[in-house]
Amino acid sequence: MKAQSKKSQAKLTPTSAIKILKDGNKRFVSNLKIQRDLLQQVTDTSKGQFPFAVVLSCIDSRVPVELLFDQGVGDLFSVRVAGNVINEDVLGSIEYSCKVAGSKVVVVMGHTKCGAVTAACKGVELGNITALLSKIQPAVNAIKKGKGKMSAEAIEKVSIKNVKLSIQQIKKQSPVLAEMVKKKEIKIVGASYDVSTGKVVFF
Repeated sequence: MKAQSKKSQAKLTPTSAIKILKDGNKRFVSNLKIQRDLLQQVTDTSKGQFPFAVVLSCIDSRVPVELLFDQGVGDLFSVRVAGNVINEDVLGSIEYSCKVAGSKVVVVMGHTKCGAVTAACKGVELGNITALLSKIQPAVNAIKKGKGKMSAEAIEKVSIKNVKLSIQQIKKQSPVLAEMVKKKEIKIVGASYDVSTGKVVFF
C-alpha cells in the first residue's frame, strides 16, 4: 500500500474520503489491517505530504487515530487535545490541513468514557485544566438537568453534544473552512469512537 500522493489525493472527493475512513475502521474492528511497508511510506513522504483527512480527537491513549482508521504514514493529519475542543491553534491547524495541504474531510471525533468530558460534568477545577474544561461547559449545560449528579448515560450525551458544538464553532469561527464547505471542497463531520468495541460511528 503506497502513501498518499498529490495525484491520489486530488482524485478524492469529501464523500470518498469519508468512505476510506469508514472502511478502515471496519478493518480495524475485524483485525484485518492492510499490509503496509511503513518504512517505505516514510521514504515516499519525505519530500512532501498529501493527507486526505484531518481528524480532531482527544488525547486519550485509547484513541490512536491512524490505527483505528487503519491508515499509514502520510494519510491523516491528527489534531489532538483533551476533550477535542476548539481554540485558535486547533482552527489554524485544520485550516492548514484543508486549505494549504488539500485534505478533503474534517472529522471531529469524541469518544466514550472521555475523562475530560466527565471532569467537565463534575465541575473539576485544577490549574490550566479549568480553562480547558470551560470549553466543554456549553455541552454540559445543554444536557444537564437540575443540580444533581449526572448519570453515565447523560455524560455520554454530553460527549456527543460537545462534538456537534465543536463543528458549529469551526464553521462560525473559520471563514476559510466555512467557504470551503460552501464550495463543497470539504465536508466537516462528527463521529464518536467506542473505547469498548473499537467502532467509530459517524453522525
